[in-house]
Amino acid sequence: MSDYIIETKNLTKMYGMGKSVADLNIHVQKGRIYGLLGRNGAGKTTTMKMLLGLTQPTTGEVLIWEKPLRGNERKILPRIGSLIEAPSFYPNLTATENLHIFATLRGVPNPHAIKDALDLVRLPYKDKKLFSQYSLGMKQRLAIALAIMHDPELLILDEPINGLDPIGIAEVRSFIRQLCDEKGKTILISSHILSEISLLADDIGIIDKGILLEEESLAKLEQRSSKYIHFTISDTAQAARILEQIFDEKQFLIQDDYNIRLYNLNLSVTKIVSVFIENGLEVSEAHTCGDSLEEHFKRITGGEGIA
Repeated sequence: MSDYIIETKNLTKMYGMGKSVADLNIHVQKGRIYGLLGRNGAGKTTTMKMLLGLTQPTTGEVLIWEKPLRGNERKILPRIGSLIEAPSFYPNLTATENLHIFATLRGVPNPHAIKDALDLVRLPYKDKKLFSQYSLGMKQRLAIALAIMHDPELLILDEPINGLDPIGIAEVRSFIRQLCDEKGKTILISSHILSEISLLADDIGIIDKGILLEEESLAKLEQRSSKYIHFTISDTAQAARILEQIFDEKQFLIQDDYNIRLYNLNLSVTKIVSVFIENGLEVSEAHTCGDSLEEHFKRITGGEGIA
């Protein structure tokens, strides 16, 4: 049995002759927050629409709970909450009144669902303020309340912090994390704001021009993006054995036959180089370097940074 709630297989969407999404393979694990990170126009929204059956892929397949979405929409979609584009709320009604309409249309059975959803996003229940009087942040929080009102197991949220001020962003981040940690929800969230994804997500997929460039846990991504000692050496396999056997060190990454990264900065570079040479290795380069997540994103996308 797979741990993946969402899995795509070579998911592709073409508009005319161009590919909005190309051969996408993402893997969203149960009970974790997956951040789909990319610039505006990278293909994030198109991907999420295909995951929800709002647009059909040109080729490829979407699996949710190990079942193809296509043909199983009526069983799968009621278990998902989503925020893709701002939902149409009635401007002359309150938040509670708007949610009552949606609850009736969707047949939400829990009589406390509306209050619970509004409490979670910190909006008042049964107040008199109309939707038209809401700030952008309040409107965004109401949209998230609508997404979670029926207590879904999976949430798919496209840019949920768009347009929010710093306080609103912190609040949304807090209850998204709470939904995962305390309620056990699996969450796929997209954003073009790298700093926010790095504070929120457990796993990250980096998408650029419709192509998934990298998919990794945040911990491993940060490890690779942090400071390290880089060695260019004649035989990395032998170097790895020396690090393990002589220095009792396992925090390293073999990049290829000639390049290796050591993440323990407490070890003496001079001593390591000396032991390498004593064991017949040629060392042509040894220096400390490191990337920020922003620099890592720039390097793998081959372009400018991200917000």
